[in-house]
Amino acid sequence: MRLFARDSCLVLSNTKVMGILNVTPDSFSDGGKYNSLSSALLQVKNMINAGANIIDVGGKSTRPGAVNISIEEELERVIPVIEAITKNFDIWISIDTSRTEVMKESLRAGAHIINDIHSLSEDGAVELAAMNNYPVCLTHNPIILSSYKSSKHENIIDVVNIYFSKKIAYYEKSGIKKNNIILDPGFGFGKSLLHNYQLLANLKKFHHFGLPLLIGVSRKSMIGNLLKIINPTDRLVGSISCAVIALMQDIQIIRVHDVKETLEAINIVNTVQKMKECSYG
Repeated sequence: MRLFARDSCLVLSNTKVMGILNVTPDSFSDGGKYNSLSSALLQVKNMINAGANIIDVGGKSTRPGAVNISIEEELERVIPVIEAITKNFDIWISIDTSRTEVMKESLRAGAHIINDIHSLSEDGAVELAAMNNYPVCLTHNPIILSSYKSSKHENIIDVVNIYFSKKIAYYEKSGIKKNNIILDPGFGFGKSLLHNYQLLANLKKFHHFGLPLLIGVSRKSMIGNLLKIINPTDRLVGSISCAVIALMQDIQIIRVHDVKETLEAINIVNTVQKMKECSYG
């Protein structure tokens, strides 16, 4: 599998790491740590040196209870950072936003991927993505469906599969090329603890689409709630454990806070996978 943007190709023959850069004061895990340009660029440098392949820039927190901000404020947070990353580093950039105007300006500033947890639901977003012909992340997020009511008895694998099928068809009909779509099962969005771990155990059941899978479990409440760990920064072991489970199911992109530690886990998983292919005797 390959992704193309800005005359650049990202080969997905092995798992790529998307490093999270929240330029916000209130994100659930690292809010306030990188909301100055200098601190953001230093973190980008550290993640690249650790081996990150993509930097995911977000300027508006999506945690429950987060303060809503204006489009202008979100743009003021993310555009200077994207421009500075583009100027100083050779790295793919994704923009974590659900706002069409922020997507447009971010692509203009140098972003390669649209990472929208609302799956391009804002007016003009689908048309913008189709026109620019850049990769987009399709996230299963039932919270955006006003008629949706979660049930612990539903088969979450079937639900996500049906959602992906319908959205892929809609995207293609709207002009988005199928090979530009990345699938994200949406860990934590409108799902019970049971649903989250059912998804994690069955990621291979989404490979039939023939599209890259992006997994974002880093430091999330599904880890904290299971292990009874309140502080997100103390969830490293749980995050790496979930990452390894996902990696063993051949995912293409993993979105993380802890790039160095995740890449160490990837190295071990890749080595084990190679040993399975060896023959002895």
